Amino acid sequence: MGDYLNFSLEGKVALVTGASYGIGYAIASAYAKSGAKIVFCDIKQEFVDKGLDSYKADGIDAKGYVCDVTNEAMVQDMVKKIENEVGVIDILVNNAGIIKRIPMCDMTADEFRQVIDVDLNAPFIVAKAVIPSMIKKGHGKIINICSMMSELGRETVSAYAAAKGGLKMLTRNICSEYGADNIQCNGIGPGYIATPQTAPLREKQADGSRHPFDQFICGRTPAGRWLEAEELTGPAVFLASDASNAVNGHILYVDGGILAYIGKQP
Repeated sequence: MGDYLNFSLEGKVALVTGASYGIGYAIASAYAKSGAKIVFCDIKQEFVDKGLDSYKADGIDAKGYVCDVTNEAMVQDMVKKIENEVGVIDILVNNAGIIKRIPMCDMTADEFRQVIDVDLNAPFIVAKAVIPSMIKKGHGKIINICSMMSELGRETVSAYAAAKGGLKMLTRNICSEYGADNIQCNGIGPGYIATPQTAPLREKQADGSRHPFDQFICGRTPAGRWLEAEELTGPAVFLASDASNAVNGHILYVDGGILAYIGKQP
């Protein structure tokens, strides 16, 4: 019998991709507080260095690697290094992602492919690199950062929605294929998060009114507000811990209730 109330990550090795800042950083920091050893990667050395400085300032001993997660050879090499230098990866969070907001008919096929490559192919590549050692070890947790766009469409995000919808199904398929190996693969679908990138959308207008997008999001969210990145950390720790050993192939939407709500009548 497992310890179904065990939320501790003591002694676990967690790899969070693209975790130099933002949502990935918040999740990795929460894992560190729960006892995990933190490993992260980013595409450029400067991002890795900035991330390492932030972790150090927060008292977290993290290890950073430069890796293009769309490059299978680089990913395989990084995973081998992590296994040799830190230990077998117990927890993988596929967080690295990009978005291109371009109307579909103005978007080139190459731009579409790039979004699919980072947001869908890369989670496949990184998961595939860590699963064999998880099977040998007898357990593993994979958490894919999905999106509201795993369920809903919006203007200008055709590639992102296609990728995040695909990531939802990749999550369910990893569960289907490796559940018998005691590997749990789940997703987190963040709602609209207050980050430095979204700050301009939340600034008051010259006349003192709220930005139209700010009004739109708050009107569509039963919570009536943007969410904080830290609000994803409890669900992320749960899905990485033994407390969620029977939860598999599930997408947990941390969205303040958007998906449950039709929105206010105008």
